[in-house]
Amino acid sequence: MDDCIIIGAGPAGLTAAIYLARFHLKIRLFDCGSSRAALIPCTHNHAGYPDGISGKELLARMLEQAEKYGAERELAEVTALRRDGEDFVVRVGDRAVVARSVLLATGVVNHRPEIDDALHTEALQRGLLRYCPICDGYEVTDKRVGVIGTGDHGMREAIFLRGYTNDITLIAPNAEHALDDACVEALDAAGIARVDGPCGGYAIEGDQLAFDTAHGRMAFDSVYPALGSRIRSRLAIEAGARAAEDGCLEVDDHQRTSVPGLFAAGDVAKGLDQISHAMGEAGVAATTIRNLLAERRPLRR
Repeated sequence: MDDCIIIGAGPAGLTAAIYLARFHLKIRLFDCGSSRAALIPCTHNHAGYPDGISGKELLARMLEQAEKYGAERELAEVTALRRDGEDFVVRVGDRAVVARSVLLATGVVNHRPEIDDALHTEALQRGLLRYCPICDGYEVTDKRVGVIGTGDHGMREAIFLRGYTNDITLIAPNAEHALDDACVEALDAAGIARVDGPCGGYAIEGDQLAFDTAHGRMAFDSVYPALGSRIRSRLAIEAGARAAEDGCLEVDDHQRTSVPGLFAAGDVAKGLDQISHAMGEAGVAATTIRNLLAERRPLRR
């Protein structure tokens, strides 16, 4: 039996794996290979890397560190999770794996524009398409920026980016904008242009990402989709964990869910969607897991 199974191998899952392995615990890490961090071409927001580091390189370094101390990673998708007394049964394909505790670090999936995979990848790599203004808003300083979104969420993202540039256009993704009076007033006060959708015909033209709108074809130095995301919390919810309306798991200040022995860290839990925050939560979760297991059975060499 494993002491802990970690589901997800992004920054949160790998940080927890490093901690737990160095606690001399028997852990297993299941990685379905779809961490959002792997999509980051280069982050300059991660402390300690003044020249930036790609998401893939960061994850590779963290995995190497975890494996150095005995963590085992398996490229597989967990399809079900249930509690069995004090323990947990994790379903992977046709196998059932048992663990004394589980940490869910499955993150979220961004809703993206209707753009084909190859173009999406190239646009991300070139910084023409971006998903996190907190992470990389600095890189669009004084550039021409498009935000695809509407309503309160789209308005808030556009206004956040207004702190980096004065050339921002908010484009409705599907049809006319759905903005209440408060949103319109805030956008007008910030000097943010508004254009109706639908958006389509995406292409890289020169050094810009261009697409069709109800007001004709437009091109931007960078485009931010503000279309929300899907929280990958299904496994925990099916195991009985409480979640907010948006699907984010409810955790206490030690990253414990409402199910004893089940923990969550990173973007799947309610909080700031940032690598640094996810790593901090993972450190707290891993230490709490270690202490919980020690209460059940002394941990001695």
